[in-house]
Amino acid sequence: MLLEMTIRNLAVIESVHLNFRKGFHVLTGETGAGKSIIIDALTLIAGGRGSADLVRYGSDKAFIEALYQIEEGHPVWNSLEQLGIEADSEGHLIVRREITAQGKSTSRINGQLINLSGLKEVGQWLANIHGQHEHQSLFQVEEHIGWLDTFGEEEIESAKNEYQAAFQEYTEIRKSVRDLEETSKKSLQMLDLYRFQVEEITSAQLKSGEDELLFEEKRKLANAEKLYQHAADAYDLLYTGNKGLDAIRKAIQKLEDIANLDPDKLKAMVEQAQGAYYQLEDSAYQIRDYRDEIEFNPARLDYIEQRLDTIATLRRKYGENVDDILVYLDKVTRELDLIENKDEKLQELQKKEQQALQHARQLAQSLSDRRQSVAERLAHEIVVELRELHMEKTQFKVQITYREDHLTTEGADEVEFLISANPGEPLRSMSKIASGGEISRIMLALKSIFARVDQIPVLVFDEVDTGVSGRAAQAIAEKMSKLSRSCQVFSITHLPQVACMADAHYRIHKETVGERTFTRVDDLTLEGRIHELARMLGGVEVTDKTLEHAQEMIDLAFDKKSRM
Repeated sequence: MLLEMTIRNLAVIESVHLNFRKGFHVLTGETGAGKSIIIDALTLIAGGRGSADLVRYGSDKAFIEALYQIEEGHPVWNSLEQLGIEADSEGHLIVRREITAQGKSTSRINGQLINLSGLKEVGQWLANIHGQHEHQSLFQVEEHIGWLDTFGEEEIESAKNEYQAAFQEYTEIRKSVRDLEETSKKSLQMLDLYRFQVEEITSAQLKSGEDELLFEEKRKLANAEKLYQHAADAYDLLYTGNKGLDAIRKAIQKLEDIANLDPDKLKAMVEQAQGAYYQLEDSAYQIRDYRDEIEFNPARLDYIEQRLDTIATLRRKYGENVDDILVYLDKVTRELDLIENKDEKLQELQKKEQQALQHARQLAQSLSDRRQSVAERLAHEIVVELRELHMEKTQFKVQITYREDHLTTEGADEVEFLISANPGEPLRSMSKIASGGEISRIMLALKSIFARVDQIPVLVFDEVDTGVSGRAAQAIAEKMSKLSRSCQVFSITHLPQVACMADAHYRIHKETVGERTFTRVDDLTLEGRIHELARMLGGVEVTDKTLEHAQEMIDLAFDKKSRM
């Protein structure tokens, strides 16, 4: 649940700190007072896009911070782990968002930086925000399949994943068939060129890394005389004549003769000299062996130079080095094989395409069967919810039309929600017959159902009660109050029937100090709630009668909630 939220310099809000609790929260106030700014703040915390326009005029940046307490095992902890954010499920979750006056956004979770896409991924598990115009998504038929699949995710997900993998395989094979068909003419024109290139590279009998080895061998052969002479000179200086090792050996003998006279100092010197002598002697033997192994082979040098010329010619055409040339050879060989055996390859791919299509259709049918079962259950639950919202005579159906020849990433189904709001009327598309008030209640019914399955702790409604009044408004209020037993519910409302059912009531109002306007948020006491309800009932003038009516509404709401 959301425990606290701090907002600074967001639109007309200079500084607000709010404490929340379990249950149903309402936000009320005059039109234009800034109620939606609170929703904007929650949207930003959940990863919504921000802009410099949201920063209060004259301020450097806007700041929003929210403190959540989320139960152990909630999906949000897994999302945080995958994003590399350290968080303890036994502790709190602190989400912070800053937007500068230049439009730059910075987000942190428990003090650790996170990008906007990561914040959005986490935010989807923290709050579900129903905006004033979201109910229009119910008019968009293409959105209905998403609602259905979300509701039946546990039953549908595995079948959908299996189908999508098969559909992806089918589309890849189909693309290969089309590519082969479209490029066959051009490929035939390239046939002679490909054959020449394969023959030219193959005849060179290249080996991976050959050019580097040849360059190394050429350097040694071209400098053989210099290598031999210098190695011979080094060996002679070390091992022959009166210098080198002979002189060192004589020096060691001199030191050995006097070592016993001053052993504390001379013994260590003798050992060092002896060690150096043996190392130099070993080096001299290695130099002699190296000298004797040096090869003088002009014929081999000539072969290497010719070989490198051949490789250089191929490099100019086919790649930077031998390995690149061999990669090109493999590519052009496959292209050549494809051209020469185009008909066989095409037949083979077309056969695979038909097999993949048949497999995808089978899985699409299986997916559709599962959707049919889920659709009946969703329709039943929506009807139950609508009855509680005073739409007792409403019929609702999730219509699934299976189109075997029209596969998409979602399967072969077209899903549409149909409704009949009045007895005797046929089921029709909601966009044709549902009123604004009916759509609001249908959306609330859907949100109530999904709240039981999506585990999102905060549910926000921005004027979901628009277009309703009387008994319908009371039914919406009771539904949101009932819903708040499984998650926190926040609602912006202008209806006293809704506000009186709240467990927490916040009044948003504007104040002008000097030449600046400020939005204030008051966490109302019981007395404050009575006066705010009276204002909502009576308008500008609050009378004793409206105060009595407001008190009565709160008493009745309290009694109603105690019996729910």
